[in-house]
Amino acid sequence: VVRRHLLQQYEQQPFVSCLAGFYSCRWKRYQRERTEPGKCCCSRECMFFPLLVAAFCFSLVFLYTWGEGKNDYNSFDWYNYGNLGYWFLWSLVILIVAAVLFAYISLLLVLAMCLLAEGQRLYLHWSHKIGTFLVLGFSIACLFALSILWRDHRKTVRLSFQVTAPYLHIGAIAIMVLLAWPVAFHAIRADKKVTQMIIVGPYLAILLFLFLIPLGMYSPCIREMGTLGPKPALIGHRGAPMLAPENTEMSFLKTIEHGGDGLETDVAISYDGVPFLMHDDTLRRTTNIAEVYPNDTGKAASFFSWDALQKLNAGTWFLKNKPFVGMGSLSKADQKQAMNQSIYTLSSFLRLADSHNKLVIFDLYRPPEKHPYRNLWLRKVLDVILKEAKIKRHLVLWLHNSVRSFVQSVAPGFQHTMGRKAPIEDLLKHNIVKLNLVYTDMSSEDIRKYAAANITTNFYVVNEPWLYSLAWCSGAHSVTTNAVHLLKDLSQPLFLMTPQQYSIMWILTDLTSAFLISLIFVL
Repeated sequence: VVRRHLLQQYEQQPFVSCLAGFYSCRWKRYQRERTEPGKCCCSRECMFFPLLVAAFCFSLVFLYTWGEGKNDYNSFDWYNYGNLGYWFLWSLVILIVAAVLFAYISLLLVLAMCLLAEGQRLYLHWSHKIGTFLVLGFSIACLFALSILWRDHRKTVRLSFQVTAPYLHIGAIAIMVLLAWPVAFHAIRADKKVTQMIIVGPYLAILLFLFLIPLGMYSPCIREMGTLGPKPALIGHRGAPMLAPENTEMSFLKTIEHGGDGLETDVAISYDGVPFLMHDDTLRRTTNIAEVYPNDTGKAASFFSWDALQKLNAGTWFLKNKPFVGMGSLSKADQKQAMNQSIYTLSSFLRLADSHNKLVIFDLYRPPEKHPYRNLWLRKVLDVILKEAKIKRHLVLWLHNSVRSFVQSVAPGFQHTMGRKAPIEDLLKHNIVKLNLVYTDMSSEDIRKYAAANITTNFYVVNEPWLYSLAWCSGAHSVTTNAVHLLKDLSQPLFLMTPQQYSIMWILTDLTSAFLISLIFVL
């Protein structure tokens, strides 16, 4: 009885007790068993440790992938709004869930490694087994969904490696140093040479790969002093939609206030022929149409007369929904101004840009069938530009590709812009001076090639500082952004360094890690 009572006392080693308690819910000595360090776990539990490692890897990959996709969170949330019918910051929720699950699985993995180092058998508690399966399933399902529904996101991740790879390399080396102790501990105490090779071999192979991987690493932000080009110009995407309701006068004024070099918008035609600014096909998202015309929420915006459009409020939705993650609170004056915004006309937009000498670029939407201006819409837009607003022609970046030759004949002086990559010969033939490309098409080689032919490049939509830094290092002439107020403050690209600085960082990292790992194995 006394012996059994003593066995049921809490372990005198607090560290091991805590490890086993959190990992297995086995807080007492008699509940645990020791094993040889070379044998990581008993036969019943052999499958769960690899699953734990797999869950950690997949959750890390998803967390990095989703975290680097922050540039497109707004598009993701509006996509869900279009499908679900109500607004919610799904992107932020997914990020928080991914971070929590990764932290949870990382803690379990650390506990498992520490228990192995202490020679303890692994008995993952049933609740943690369920948690491991949930993390693994969630991560794999999300990665699969991204690959199917958001294929361009893979391009975003590949671009991110161009700026983060040097630092990811340091992080990977640091993890290998931390793993050196349990690997060495198990290898030295293993009873067979084969077991030692199985433990040490893969570890050394991965370590050698990490030591040499910088030889094949490329980043445009690793460059010689004095070779960095000028800072890309900033074009406000629908104005400054993180500070004011998109495509409103307030939004464009905010862009101008924060030093934007140009303004981007979307142009539709009302039923009575007035060009106005609206991105969506309907008015449901960015106006209070549900209150004013509740029976017409699904009606195309172009089928409303201008008088009807003027009765709508284009700002209250912005205060209610807060469309961007991390939006700061508006001042009372800005809130009041936002609440009084209305739908803006193309004519007013062009006059505003002209008065502040700002470039303009816009997407033109052809009216739907049975619209009275379906075949006259381009003429109507050109009349507003040339006769009504009379904006200086060199400020207009003409993007629409149909009847380009006609536009060039009636409105010489526009800066003609193409929305896709094309052979230089074709671009010069059509007098194209600028390319307007989605940021996932960013390539420093292509940018240099087009620049040699005096064709500049603009990338859209670039919101994150790391992506803007990459565009800067790659030689982009301008970017279209939702975050003029943030990017204007960057004095130099993030992650910028010379090849010599990176070589020193690489060599010091490898030498320091090699010394520490050798020291761990020797001791």
